[in-house]
Amino acid sequence: MFGLENQKKKKPETFVFDLETTLKDQKKHRETKQKVEERIQKIKTILKSGDNKEDFDKIGVLLHGYTSLLKVMARCLTAK
Repeated sequence: MFGLENQKKKKPETFVFDLETTLKDQKKHRETKQKVEERIQKIKTILKSGDNKEDFDKIGVLLHGYTSLLKVMARCLTAK
């Protein structure tokens, strides 16, 4: 009624992040993964050294962010 019937038949558009479109390229995926893993190792060495006690929480949050990014990248790779 009133032209609303056609709206129900259409499939909803799936949202795709920019990161997902970028990571579909295998070369860029490997490069990004390597950069993230290197940064994780740098952050871990900073945390183990214990020099930045005032920035310890901020660096820990950054570490969690990078590890989450690796998980998302792994999901994007398997979702293909």
